[in-house]
Amino acid sequence: MKDTLYCIGSVLLSLLLALMSLRYITHVWLLAFVYSFQIHFALAAIAGCLVLLLLKRHWYAYLLLTIAVMLLGHGFIMLREFAATPARANTPPLFRVMSFNIEHENFSNAGRIADFVIASNADVVNILEAAPLRPYIARLSSTYPYHIGCGEEINQCDTLVLSKRPFIEKKVASLGKLWQNRLTYSAIDFDGTKISFLVAHLAKPYFDDFQADELVDLASATVAIDAPLVLTGDFNSAILDPRIQRFMRTSGFHTVFPEPATWPIKARDFGISIDHVLARAPLRLKSVERIEDNMGSNHLGLMAEFALSS
Repeated sequence: MKDTLYCIGSVLLSLLLALMSLRYITHVWLLAFVYSFQIHFALAAIAGCLVLLLLKRHWYAYLLLTIAVMLLGHGFIMLREFAATPARANTPPLFRVMSFNIEHENFSNAGRIADFVIASNADVVNILEAAPLRPYIARLSSTYPYHIGCGEEINQCDTLVLSKRPFIEKKVASLGKLWQNRLTYSAIDFDGTKISFLVAHLAKPYFDDFQADELVDLASATVAIDAPLVLTGDFNSAILDPRIQRFMRTSGFHTVFPEPATWPIKARDFGISIDHVLARAPLRLKSVERIEDNMGSNHLGLMAEFALSS
């Protein structure tokens, strides 16, 4: 019986580790979910290998355990790769940004979300799937008199950008060919420094190669901006995904380590970050914190403070 269980377990763990390892050979979009959860699956594989060793001390179980540990270790290395040294604690923040995918059918909580936004003390608020907030634009305008989306620049309400300060520049564009108008650009003057903002909402990575095309367009948009730059949004992928890794390397963005997990909401700290707040030098992230109340959304929001490198 033990030999049979050992055999079955070895086959299943071998398949799992093989699927995880495919990232080092080629990118298979059907496995994007596996790539984003590399650390989670590696931990599961380690636990499985330990069970195998309890059943039978065999060299193959030790081999699987070694591979699983290597995949786990590389997962943590990849998470740390884009983490820059945060701004010093005594450095005053230049501005504060909130980013939150509130879920497009979350109408019952829209009033509460609007009140939270007004009380957030954020200078810029980026709301994705913002349709529930359309009836509250007038209320939000008392604190955030400038906005993009939901009738300003574009009637569509997928992305809503709110600002306490006037926009120097603003534009809505598209990424790839699957969805339209999911990239918002704006520039704001903060005490004499022009700061550029991009808000992106990417397709799910297992929708064929649409996300790959969107990342190409997003990279082109970042190259065209020479001012200090902030990129926030719902990428639908963790930084562990090979395509997100490639984008980060070519675009020069950095983030914090560890990034707060934002999905799935029930997993809390044990989930993954598919919503990102990224900065490009000379901007530095001073802090990125998770908004613990999801307010009916299937994502958790983020609040970030930024400072300029001294």
